[in-house]
Amino acid sequence: MPKIVDRDRYRKELLDRSFDLFAEKGYGSITMRQIAQGLGVSTGTLYHYFPSKEALFVQLVEELTARDISTFLAEADWVQGLSERIAALVNFVAKYEDYFSKQTILFLDFYQQQDRTKIENNEILARSWGQTKQAIAGYLQIPNMTIVDFILTFLNGLIVGRLCEGDRLSFEEQGAILKEMLANYLDKSLVAV
Repeated sequence: MPKIVDRDRYRKELLDRSFDLFAEKGYGSITMRQIAQGLGVSTGTLYHYFPSKEALFVQLVEELTARDISTFLAEADWVQGLSERIAALVNFVAKYEDYFSKQTILFLDFYQQQDRTKIENNEILARSWGQTKQAIAGYLQIPNMTIVDFILTFLNGLIVGRLCEGDRLSFEEQGAILKEMLANYLDKSLVAV
């Protein structure tokens, strides 16, 4: 009797396991052959599920984005105050700092390898940012997407800063500054209305 394979689940397993390979070698350096070897599958099997390295990466980003959002929302404290919600977001990033550092470096490597004159090459990163932004806006209950962009930019900058500064740049201290800045800004913008 032939072996029955749940193709979608197997594809997701391959994607999940490929993250560490991409993070270790970098998008620009790793080949489909090396990915197949690292996953313990034939190159033909890998091409059966993913027609190219870029297709594999695009699907990986989609999978990571959905999983990151789902994990955050499952772990997040659904507290009332904005300060507490900001703290929960900063704490989540701190908890998974190594993963988010690898992801940031990998996304930058992918971006660097693309022809940036063709907007479709950056579409996957823009979609990922947009989905993350929507989820964070909903969690923080902030309808102003410019503010949510600022928060995500701040967190990404904090990840990069910690790559350079290490523990000298504190999640706790930076999170406190972010909370204070947002509280002051939002209070002033409410008064101006």
